[in-house]
Amino acid sequence: MSIIEDIKDTFRQPNNTLKQLILINVIVFVVLIVLRTILLLTGSSDVYGMLMRYLSLNSEPLTFITRPWTIITYFFTHEGFLHVIFNMLNLYWFGQLIREYLGDKKLLSLYILGGIAGGALYMLSYNLIPYFADRAAFSMMIGASASVLAIVVGAATLLPNYTFNLLLIGPVRIKYIALFLVILSISGAVGDNAGGNIAHLGGALIGWLFIKQLQRGSDMGRPLHAVIGFFSNIFTRRPRMRVTHRETVTSRSTKTKNGFTSSYSGKPSQDEIDLILDKISSSGYESLSKEEKQKLFQASQKD
Repeated sequence: MSIIEDIKDTFRQPNNTLKQLILINVIVFVVLIVLRTILLLTGSSDVYGMLMRYLSLNSEPLTFITRPWTIITYFFTHEGFLHVIFNMLNLYWFGQLIREYLGDKKLLSLYILGGIAGGALYMLSYNLIPYFADRAAFSMMIGASASVLAIVVGAATLLPNYTFNLLLIGPVRIKYIALFLVILSISGAVGDNAGGNIAHLGGALIGWLFIKQLQRGSDMGRPLHAVIGFFSNIFTRRPRMRVTHRETVTSRSTKTKNGFTSSYSGKPSQDEIDLILDKISSSGYESLSKEEKQKLFQASQKD
C-alpha cells in the first residue's frame, strides 16, 4: 500500500483524531521543508517568505485582519525539526489520555481552543504590554505548542496522579510534568521566544479551564463542534431520504447503586460521569471497576 493510501485511510477512519492531528502537522512540515529547499536553490526565497507570512500569526492587528485564518494555520505550522518532534511526542503521549477518557471530540476541542487562546493572548500581550511594544510590528508566530500544552494541562487536571516513566528519571506524575512546562513558559516570557511562551500560557489556561468546566457539566467545545458540523453539512452530500417503519421502543430508567439515574440503553448520566472522573482524580484509572470503565467509554461515544 502506498503512502498516499495510508494517509487516506487515516482520514477515512472514524474516531482517529489524534493520528489525524499529528499527520496534518507532519505533512505541513515536510511540504514546507521541500518547498523551502526548492525555492532557495532556484533563487526564489522571497516566495517562501511570502508563504510563511500567510501561515504565521502576526501580532499586528491590522495585518491579522487581512489574514484571519492565521489564528488556525499557525498551530499546524513548524519549521524546526526538534520543534515539531517535541510537540508531536507530547501531543501523542498526553493526547492518548484525553482520547481514552474523554473521546476524540474533546481532544479536538482542546487542541483548537488551546491554539486559539494562545494566539489571542500573544496578540493581546504584544499590543497592550509596553515591554513588547517595539517588537509587535515584526513579530510572527508558528508552532503547535499552545495547543499541545492545552492538552498536557488538560490531562494533568483530569488525571493528576497518572504517571509516565521518563527516561533516566523513572515514574513521574503528569501533574509535575505539566507544572514544569508551565514554569518553563513563564520563565521564557521575557526571553528570545517571548511570544511563543506567552502563547503556551494561554493554551495551558484553556486546558485547565476546559476540564474544570467539563467536570461541572459544561462543554466549552460544543460551540466549536457546532461550527464544524455546520461546514461539514455544507460540503457533505446528503443521502436520499428513505421512509422506514420501526416499532417504538420505550426507554426506561433504572436506579444505580450510587442513587443516580441512567437510561435503559446503558448510557450513563452526567452525575455518574462526574463521580467517575472524581474517582480517577483521587485514586487513578486503575481503581475503576469494569462497569465504571464501560460507562466512561460509553460517555466518550456520546455527542
